[in-house]
Amino acid sequence: MDGLPRVKVSDTVDTEGALVISCFPSVSHVSSIVAHYLIERLELKFVGGVLHPNLPPVALVQDGKPMPPVRMYAGKPVCNMEQCDNLVVLVSEAPVPPRMCLPLAEALLEYSHQKGFQAGVLIDAFSHQQESGHEVMDTDDTDETMLGIGATDWALEQLNEMEIPLLEAGMVAGMSGVLLGEGRRRRLNMLCIMAEAAGGIPDARAAARVIERLNRMLPAIELDTEPLLAEAERIELQIKAMIAHQLGAQGDDDESGEPNAMLYG
Repeated sequence: MDGLPRVKVSDTVDTEGALVISCFPSVSHVSSIVAHYLIERLELKFVGGVLHPNLPPVALVQDGKPMPPVRMYAGKPVCNMEQCDNLVVLVSEAPVPPRMCLPLAEALLEYSHQKGFQAGVLIDAFSHQQESGHEVMDTDDTDETMLGIGATDWALEQLNEMEIPLLEAGMVAGMSGVLLGEGRRRRLNMLCIMAEAAGGIPDARAAARVIERLNRMLPAIELDTEPLLAEAERIELQIKAMIAHQLGAQGDDDESGEPNAMLYG
């Protein structure tokens, strides 16, 4: 009834052939930490966001400036991946209501098709100590498991080169699950990197493990995780301090469309 969400990005931004790194809310804020690290480290610029009345009615404030809950950053770091001329980071700290996942995925994929995006990497996390909507069969005895999912043969090859074992069985919920399903249906080069995280608290160390794998995929960018690990405590405290308020009640999405998770940034 309300139509697809609108992707509003500056007309001056060149995103042709871009690699998109998508960071929607995850266990222990892993995706949020990865997004903020990439934005700061690679000096990516805020270029736009997504509008829809059913998205969380909030604004993220940074340096005194309001921004939409689902937003996009872009830049041109050195990249030695074939045909990767630009890098785009898509990030949201506000959980997307379940009923909005498919419309939002469709809007984002349609925009990526129009702009000629090259490939997509979804960042996510899971924990056996906290309910996350994901059901992951983790056969690794350590608490630092990395798992991957690929929508195409190309994506599976990338995961193999990054030495990320495939998720053999399980269920992935939320935006990652919807985007992966649509990615396979549309034969898009899309993969997901999932890190095992502590659960409940921001986990910068799990985020660092994700960045180390991204560094293998894009070695020319030289993503140094030492600053992230050195500042892990500061980053974790910063993420906690940016928690604004709780959206909706606990449990499943109700008729109001309000999500059942915390807003953080």
